[in-house]
Amino acid sequence: MKRREKKPPKGSPAWMTTYSDMITLLLVFFVLLFSMSQIDVARFEAIAESFRNRNVLFDGSPSTIDFEHSYESSGGRDQDEFSELAKENLFDEDQLAQNQKSLEELLAEVEGFLEEHQLQDVISANRTDQGVVLILQERILFDTAEAVIKPEGEPFLDKVALLLSNIPNYVRVEGHTDNRPISTEQFPSNWELSGARASSVIRYIIDSGDFAEERFISSGYGDTQPIVPNNSSENWQKNRRVEIIILELSQGLD
Repeated sequence: MKRREKKPPKGSPAWMTTYSDMITLLLVFFVLLFSMSQIDVARFEAIAESFRNRNVLFDGSPSTIDFEHSYESSGGRDQDEFSELAKENLFDEDQLAQNQKSLEELLAEVEGFLEEHQLQDVISANRTDQGVVLILQERILFDTAEAVIKPEGEPFLDKVALLLSNIPNYVRVEGHTDNRPISTEQFPSNWELSGARASSVIRYIIDSGDFAEERFISSGYGDTQPIVPNNSSENWQKNRRVEIIILELSQGLD
């Protein structure tokens, strides 16, 4: 007797149904992921353009280093808060022009103050995108490898405190050293020395007048931000300095 041949079942194989269900679920999963990852493109571009125009945190800073290596302490301000404020602070062209004008006025005011008090030979001033920078050489304020302000340096800081008492700007104080290593019980490296010097200047200014502590931030950069090559005694002396940055009014503490 001839065996009857079995006819193949109609439609797709059984495994194809399971496979199709799996592919559909994966597609839905990735669509959900994509929908949740969408950003406000217009908002992102506006923030990016603001950062390009103002050079916030990237260009124009008198001392910009890899923040993983910065020795920095704040006078009570939340740095995340300032970052968010910077991102929200979007300026149009008129506002940017006004910012530049206020920087020029601030520099003129500072230069006039230095000239009036005959400080041009010991304190130099220049303008950056963030504000006006006062540069004080180490020999004015500190003995070698020390962070205690010398008595003969106090009159200069008294004049700086007088200047700051007449303006509302935020202030960042930076300590810088030359590249010669230091290793003492108090200062194991130039990081600690530069940070301590910046803090000493802020502490003296705050103690000398009625200043709000949140106006100030201190940063120690060690020997990472030389203004001249560290290849002579004269240049070492120039690199050992304290910079007082009077920030432009529209900026907080970055």
